[in-house]
Amino acid sequence: MPVPHDPPRSRRSPERPRGGQDTTATAAVRPAHPSPHPPPAGPSSPPRRTPETAEPATPTAHAFTPAEVAAPYGPGAGEGVPEPAEAAAGCAVGRMAVAGVWVDVVTEDDVVRLVAAELAAGRGGRIVTPNVDICRLASREPELRRLVCSAELVVADGMPLVWASRLLGTPLPGRVTGADLIWSLSELAAARGWPVYVLGGPPGVAAKAAGELTACHPQLRVCGVDAPPYGFDATREGRDRVRRKVVAARPRIVFVGLGFPRQDLLIAELREELPGAWFLGCGAAIAFAAGAVPRAPGWMRRAGLEWAFRLVGEPGRLARRYLVDDLPFAARLLGDCLLRRLRGAPQAGEPSDALRT
Repeated sequence: MPVPHDPPRSRRSPERPRGGQDTTATAAVRPAHPSPHPPPAGPSSPPRRTPETAEPATPTAHAFTPAEVAAPYGPGAGEGVPEPAEAAAGCAVGRMAVAGVWVDVVTEDDVVRLVAAELAAGRGGRIVTPNVDICRLASREPELRRLVCSAELVVADGMPLVWASRLLGTPLPGRVTGADLIWSLSELAAARGWPVYVLGGPPGVAAKAAGELTACHPQLRVCGVDAPPYGFDATREGRDRVRRKVVAARPRIVFVGLGFPRQDLLIAELREELPGAWFLGCGAAIAFAAGAVPRAPGWMRRAGLEWAFRLVGEPGRLARRYLVDDLPFAARLLGDCLLRRLRGAPQAGEPSDALRT
């Protein structure tokens, strides 16, 4: 079934405060930006599709199951997991290798249109939003890399991934962040009457975020919120309690802000019980939506300086992650991509091993 063209969507500007009277701006729908140097066809290269002509794949398009994604919770972790290109063919509209993971060449509007088409057809999926920190963790643990690459949609949340794609000569159209998708997918859900569930954040934050989302989109139906205590996922009983609440609410879209990889491992389990729902692993997006954590101004986000804004606001929690762990990884990533470009190395057919440590 071809993906339908939705009319341009009105979106609340991220520059303006949430809540209150709805002041919207119109965002034009852009087609996916195709890579001028796609990986060669073959078992290591996923098929290319465009949102306008793509036939959404069925959930059986690949052999990867949510139980296999959740393997780190039990014995047999990593066994039987296919390579990323094979596993992630589901809803990909064009996929390239950046920072050791597969990333879909899509805009935010492409993501919304693809999710709308899949939900209308009764099919669910996962959206992973890798940034530098997620790519760094995935580079060290194969199970986490497979967890990222096997998602139906993988979008570049971090600006260094966009810069890396430009250095490789295959530029992504731009960032697609969980902090933006929580608003645009809520707008979609409000327009189609699809219930959403908000999961994550400190006590009260999920409920506040739900209130802000419904203030922006009065037709939005929030079927449940939950802020599980820290460490709930350390036991099967804790995970089961959270899962039962989500499953009982029967949402069509679920926003999960628990941080990587906790949110994505939980989503993988929930996918088994809610195969017709879409899940967005969105990290701090719930806290941003609630206003509990301020988001960087637009100019800082466009300049790739959102990390600096957050570092100033939460130095104790983020200094080591950003300065000790992520900054060297980002520098190595960009340096490696620049060297590849200068040497005229062709775009790899699968995510590079260069940054795995």
